[in-house]
Amino acid sequence: MKRRTLGKTGLEIAPIVFGGNVLGWTTDEAESFRVLDAFIDHGFDTIDTADVYSAWADGHKGGESEAMLGKWFASRPGMRDKVKLFTKVGSDMGGPGEKGLSEAWITKAVDKSLKRMGIETIDLYFSHWPDAEVTHAETLGAYDKLLKAGKIRAIGASNYDAKLLGAALETAKAEGLPAYQVVQPEYNLYDRAAYEGPLQTLCTENDIGVVTYFSLAAGFLTGKYRSAADLKGRQRAGMVEKYLTERGMRLLDVVEDIATAHGAAASEVSLAWLMAQPGVTAPIASATSVTQVEGFAKAAALKLSDEDVSRLTAAGA
Repeated sequence: MKRRTLGKTGLEIAPIVFGGNVLGWTTDEAESFRVLDAFIDHGFDTIDTADVYSAWADGHKGGESEAMLGKWFASRPGMRDKVKLFTKVGSDMGGPGEKGLSEAWITKAVDKSLKRMGIETIDLYFSHWPDAEVTHAETLGAYDKLLKAGKIRAIGASNYDAKLLGAALETAKAEGLPAYQVVQPEYNLYDRAAYEGPLQTLCTENDIGVVTYFSLAAGFLTGKYRSAADLKGRQRAGMVEKYLTERGMRLLDVVEDIATAHGAAASEVSLAWLMAQPGVTAPIASATSVTQVEGFAKAAALKLSDEDVSRLTAAGA
């Protein structure tokens, strides 16, 4: 499988990143291990998680996804060397001072993440959300120390717009601090505003890697949700409801038409469109079954025509 260069990180990654939010949430340990094994077996090599996953679930407090990865690594000798691992800091972990991008919290949070995963180094460490109460200099200075200590290899920013990312890049240059090398925006065929335009331009001009989240619009772009009835009893119902619009239905019609022409699934076409977008290194996508992972492999191999890409772009505009 052809790798893609991830900005200036020095990392080369397969064209789809596994979304680890499901680990320990919608997949138990046995299924998590099966899905992760299948992901690697199909030639993929990159996993994205966060310290806060999956604090939103009843009875969870955060750290479940990282802990699941730690168990998987421990049970698979040599697996850590095969995987590029992303995690994030900044979301509210519930305790006093356990949120944001201050040096004090980043310094503690990284050690907690390393311990949960049973590893020595994080390949790519993201600022999960902007923190208006902390300067870019303080955050980047904290990352500088972690880079020098060997606890992380590269840094990225999630949910930063062009103005905020630009300011962080200027601070890094002016103060001799490490700069963000990757961004993680919400981006898919339906949700376009967070990436297209100024942020996309900034990333392409500065060789900043882009890994997209909500790449399948919380599952909407798989085509399995077309009405409120389809969402009944689903854990992601609250996230999918907003897509059940006239525009959403028109978009699904085009996605499924192109999928039929290629003998592919709607999800495969949706991911292939993302992989064809300027500046995008790789979409992040979650899987809760081996069958879904097999779909990732098909998406990575799917060749959309220029006409296909144009039709999809127009349909989702």
